[in-house]
Amino acid sequence: MANESFRVDLLKEQLTFSAAHFITFGENICERLHGHNYGVRCEVVGSLEQNGYVVDFIALRDAIAKVVGQLDHHVLLATEHETIKVETKDAEVIATFENKRWVFPKEDCVLLPIANTTAELLAKYIGDQLIAHADWKTSNLQKLVVGVDENQGQWGVCEFDL
Repeated sequence: MANESFRVDLLKEQLTFSAAHFITFGENICERLHGHNYGVRCEVVGSLEQNGYVVDFIALRDAIAKVVGQLDHHVLLATEHETIKVETKDAEVIATFENKRWVFPKEDCVLLPIANTTAELLAKYIGDQLIAHADWKTSNLQKLVVGVDENQGQWGVCEFDL
């Protein structure tokens, strides 16, 4: 009998979010604040469970939608960057990088525990959230792959062994 592995791919129109961000390159280049209409896809690899499927599509879709919904229509700010400083004061979030300073209403921001708001690290964040709140997850799963598309075909992808 062959060693079998099955995969579920999930790419749905509703698994999208619009958000503003900026990233740094090298040591001292910082992009201007701008936005994307991000897309999210997810792949789950594992054996078939007793009902003949890898994972419940609906449960996985809903879990991704919950994470994506928390990012939608926000400014995404990395809190673990070496040179971008992010602080909350009263109802504002202040981000600074060298001589640049941005001030946002607190409710318009999502502070992310990542080093930069790249597509790759956004994929890692989303995957971490899916694993941490795993009501969709079953014991037969081996791998989770999350992809974030920031510009219609430019994907950052993170793979997790489960």
